[in-house]
Amino acid sequence: MKKLKSAYVCSDCGATSLQWFGACPSCGAAGTLTETVAEQRGAVKRLAGAAPGAVSLHEVETREMERLSTGIGELDRVLGGGLVAGQVVLIGGDPGIGKSTLLLQALAALGTAHKVLYISGEESAEQVAMRARRLALDARAVLLIAEIQLERIAATLDAQRPEVAVVDSIQTLWSEALQSVPGSVAQLRECTAQLARHAKKSGTALFIIGHVTKEGAIAGPRVLEHIVDTVLYFEGDPHSSFRLVRAVKNRFGAVNELGVFAMTDKGLRAVANPSALFLSQHEKNVAGSCVLATLEGTRPLLVEIQALVDSAHTPNPRRLSVGLEQNRLAMLLAVLNRHAGIATWEQDVFVNAVGGVRIGEPAADLAVTLAIVSSLTDRPIAAKTVVFGEVGLAGEVRPAPRGQDRLKEAAKLGFEKAIVPKANLPKTKMAGIEVIGVERVDQAVQVLRNL
Repeated sequence: MKKLKSAYVCSDCGATSLQWFGACPSCGAAGTLTETVAEQRGAVKRLAGAAPGAVSLHEVETREMERLSTGIGELDRVLGGGLVAGQVVLIGGDPGIGKSTLLLQALAALGTAHKVLYISGEESAEQVAMRARRLALDARAVLLIAEIQLERIAATLDAQRPEVAVVDSIQTLWSEALQSVPGSVAQLRECTAQLARHAKKSGTALFIIGHVTKEGAIAGPRVLEHIVDTVLYFEGDPHSSFRLVRAVKNRFGAVNELGVFAMTDKGLRAVANPSALFLSQHEKNVAGSCVLATLEGTRPLLVEIQALVDSAHTPNPRRLSVGLEQNRLAMLLAVLNRHAGIATWEQDVFVNAVGGVRIGEPAADLAVTLAIVSSLTDRPIAAKTVVFGEVGLAGEVRPAPRGQDRLKEAAKLGFEKAIVPKANLPKTKMAGIEVIGVERVDQAVQVLRNL
């Protein structure tokens, strides 16, 4: 195989150099030159005269995408219903959180009816086999190679033609077309691009495992997430038994879908009722606790929001939130002061979403607000009460999307009361739950006092 020449491209201005410099010769930016494969001039000339034929978008035939179930319901949910032929999935997470375990379980389930291949770049074949036996998996149909050279992996994929393959991990792979070491920016970009190109051509559904940085992002250039079809992140405390898999990009399904798993001695097990995971069990009602009906992708979830308001012992009171946006907490405290007459300028305010879940939607505003009022006044919210709604700067309570689904989830779990935006009131009375509509934040505080 003829070795391809490499070049160095500036990530700022795009200028190309045949050798590496500490600063870009064109724009002068320091440390921006990264290695890549140089284009072959002959290939460029051949392609220059071949103009692609354009067709009307209306004439393009479409067909229903066939989904391939992984055998793990929560993983299928995050993927949008299962795998699509040629789909490339990048999955990242902290070391030891369960990425390899989950995908090995998925391959073992798929192997009963489909051809699957596990490519291990971090562990030997013996180590992977030991893990499969420890998890009591029937992995007789799982093909395995321990290899890190991209060209050999591509040859194996061509020879075996699996329906589903796993690469563990992309940071260990290297291509002989580049001189840089495995894990470098150039190697990551080239190996991912070549694997994605092969998956599209052969129809193999491909999982690529990636390491993450200390900030929680997948290590390597951001372009990796642009190359692949789906990006999944493993979340959760490694010291806890619960794991969350979240889709942050999905060309074949909804983003922000959430899969909930529990780590056991036999691997990861799907959690049938994830709402129970995010609700604390109190012997009696406690002040500062409020149950929120939120949405994770298409799934309604009930999450407990806890607030603690205490006298500040420093000139600058603290505002700390875990699992919720910090700036939004400061905004809600200002709205409470201006439109409900409740001041917290002399108190420290701490807010936490139970279970380690991260909530980004504004529909959590009303629950956070009522949890703060409950803690400040030391008056617990009535048992079996659920809350959702967005709070505006003018003190209005705005409707939340898919309010009916949130209420149905609360009713299913035995909740008896709901404080919601007036625009989310159901047109007909719902069985088993009393729904109270509010238009402004001061009305919600008054309803809370009367419960």
